[in-house]
Amino acid sequence: MLQTTIVETLNQLPESLQEEVLHYAEFLADRHQKSASSVAIKRRGGLGAWKGKIQMSEDFDAPLDDLQDYR
Repeated sequence: MLQTTIVETLNQLPESLQEEVLHYAEFLADRHQKSASSVAIKRRGGLGAWKGKIQMSEDFDAPLDDLQDYR
């Protein structure tokens, strides 16, 4: 239904405007493709992606001396 309406409307335009519509549609398709590929790149990783890259000190859970007054 939508494609039929688009084609009917496009056929009513002069050829110069049809060419502009084509350029805009190509622009939108290119932008959509770039957007989809950037989303795919962002989804890489997941659980365990940082394993072995981050180290915590052995006394990470030890109480801080600076906070003794607040106990």
